[in-house]
Amino acid sequence: MKQTRNTQAKTEILNLLSTAGTALSHHEIELKLNGLCNRVTIYRVLERLENEGKIHKIVNVDGVVNYAKCHNCKKENHSHNHLHFNCENCKEVTCIENVVPEISLPENFIAYQYNVVISGICPKCKSILGL
Repeated sequence: MKQTRNTQAKTEILNLLSTAGTALSHHEIELKLNGLCNRVTIYRVLERLENEGKIHKIVNVDGVVNYAKCHNCKKENHSHNHLHFNCENCKEVTCIENVVPEISLPENFIAYQYNVVISGICPKCKSILGL
């Protein structure tokens, strides 16, 4: 029974992240699952999905870890060197995959991955706030 439940949790969490327009925090995922599984199971499933190259983590400007579905990633090639936008009003984190910043490091530094989070106001909040 435990294996079935874990598979169901994995399927539901991946479906949530696939249909979400923004990255979701562990707490948001837990609320949306409505008691399907406990907090520890959610953490384990998220870790497994990340290791499988299906999702990636984003740490927002408040230090909260959010999760988003990967596009074009595989277990062997798991890269998310794109921008993440953190709205200061609604707190949503959005992957902006079509913008890749150019990073220039000093000599003898080697970058394997990076996490760029831009803080500001998203288009939805811009119109709500009348900006």
